[in-house]
Amino acid sequence: METINDFISAALPYTEWPMFVLLILGGLFLVFYSKFLPYRFFGHAIAITAGKYDDKNAKGDVSSFQALSAAVAATVGLGNISGVAIAIHDGGPGVIFWIWVTALIGMCIKFYSCTLSVMYRGTDSEGNLQGGPMYYITKGLGEKARPLAVFFAVCGLFGFLGVFTANQFTETFMSVVEPSKTIFEMSELSWKLTIGIALAVITSLVIFGGLKNIAKVASAIVPFMVAVYMIAVIVVMVLNASQVIPSLKLIITEAWNFETIVTGGFWGLVIIGVRRAMFSNEAGLGSAPMYHGQSKTDNPVKEGLVASLGPFIDTILVCTCTAVVIILSGAYLEDSSGIVMTLSAFETTLFGYGDDLLMIIVTAFALSTLFTYSYYGVKSLSFLTNAKIGKFYNVYFVAMIIFAAVASLDLVKNLIDLSYALMVIPNMIAVLLLAPKVNAAAKEYFKKLKHDKA
Repeated sequence: METINDFISAALPYTEWPMFVLLILGGLFLVFYSKFLPYRFFGHAIAITAGKYDDKNAKGDVSSFQALSAAVAATVGLGNISGVAIAIHDGGPGVIFWIWVTALIGMCIKFYSCTLSVMYRGTDSEGNLQGGPMYYITKGLGEKARPLAVFFAVCGLFGFLGVFTANQFTETFMSVVEPSKTIFEMSELSWKLTIGIALAVITSLVIFGGLKNIAKVASAIVPFMVAVYMIAVIVVMVLNASQVIPSLKLIITEAWNFETIVTGGFWGLVIIGVRRAMFSNEAGLGSAPMYHGQSKTDNPVKEGLVASLGPFIDTILVCTCTAVVIILSGAYLEDSSGIVMTLSAFETTLFGYGDDLLMIIVTAFALSTLFTYSYYGVKSLSFLTNAKIGKFYNVYFVAMIIFAAVASLDLVKNLIDLSYALMVIPNMIAVLLLAPKVNAAAKEYFKKLKHDKA
């Protein structure tokens, strides 16, 4: 495992700057090119999500709400709970500011990419409606751009593995339950293998049922567990109200700390923020368009607006709350990372029982995330081969859950970071080149909307 980790670590620096340029500079271009459209029509996006503008005769497999829930299921979860802790461990509290910046830009990227996912929908070898980067690259840019789509799908075979989720769920269980104190005398490795196998079995029961099963479960679990988590962090902040403002001030002041000890200095701090934000909300990555491309909608722009809510929900709201709890609890000063840091913060601030509550929340988030990621991987393999072979991705996916349970955090974190950085390249190139098509569709949509209201 160390050899694999060393290889991935050596490759990472070469992918950081292309990712940064395309995600941040490309994203900023889209913000101004759209004339701030996703932000101006934030309320309208909420109304669409609530079903106010649904068309029962529209093509698609899932509702806009289900698509948003499923996409958020893959992001509001361990990426927000342990991913934030990893970011603070690697770059200090100031990294959260750069996560905010990336998330706000990400709202616009999501608007464009998910509009394209409906605008350029295709079908797989079995005739099922499909959407996502592979389809808007080949249908929007033409067959000459197929190598970009293939590159994206190949990277997706690794990027969409649930290794980070499985790894952090295992760490949560080991920290909270402390299996060494139970009546079952097993080694740490045996416990981790047992947890990995159990997680793999539970995941299998849902993912082999296909998209509708995944969307149904995700839309039932995610809203409730997000609510429970948000109530928990709000309780912590109310109980420690005097520390909330100082925690937010620390985030802002440390964001501009040019003498930071982070590897790479100030720019290293920014890069960590961009990485963790992308892991948190997947803006620019190209995964969410795969789900939103399946939505029952009569207009691509409507789906793009729904998708733009994702980064706001999972990063601006959830990540910020997690960061404040970690900072005000003092857990960020401890020599721990990932879910262990967040567990410590909740245990300290919620009467010694916060870690148990977080264990329940993490379990739900871990499962919903695994359900969603498996679907992304199936679509990647289906595009490279055919729909029949694509379903075998789930066998590989389940096996990797067991591997991730015993792997080191550094290995799974580096694997995800490298895969994600590579996936951003073809996706953002396509989104930037096809942006004029989205603007034309948006102009037409709002013209019709204004006419209908008149």
